Amino acid sequence: MRHGKSSWENDVKDQDRPLQERGVKDAFRVAQFVSDKMPMPEVVFSSPANRALHTCIIAMRQLGIPYERLTITDELYDFSGGSVEAFIRNLDDSYENVMIFGHNHAFTSISNIFGSEKIENLPTAGLVHIHFECEHWADIEKGVTRLKIFPKLLR
Repeated sequence: MRHGKSSWENDVKDQDRPLQERGVKDAFRVAQFVSDKMPMPEVVFSSPANRALHTCIIAMRQLGIPYERLTITDELYDFSGGSVEAFIRNLDDSYENVMIFGHNHAFTSISNIFGSEKIENLPTAGLVHIHFECEHWADIEKGVTRLKIFPKLLR
């Protein structure tokens, strides 16, 4: 899931930019919509950036995912996708269902590398669920895009 719409109003570092009110509402709407459409993740990973982590917390609360399942990792504070791809390929094979929160253009890129449906741009608070048929995260290739949710479709 890409982070919700963030604010550029405050003079803060990029990692500290907060969500706009619309970003909060969109994160809530998307999580509410997918609550019965995806398997519960064993683990959740988020970029440490405020906007991504806030989106993550909103989604976890809405989905009823215990906060103990959350790991914050610098590898997801990536905008090109290379670090995110490496992160996914290095996941522990004991995890069957994971949820990650981060940034564009990385998440559009990852959705297109691994998903079966082309996405021009993953919008803020957009979520893509991809299913893989493999035993090891290191071996993933093309998966099947099972769900694409964009907030404007829920407003």
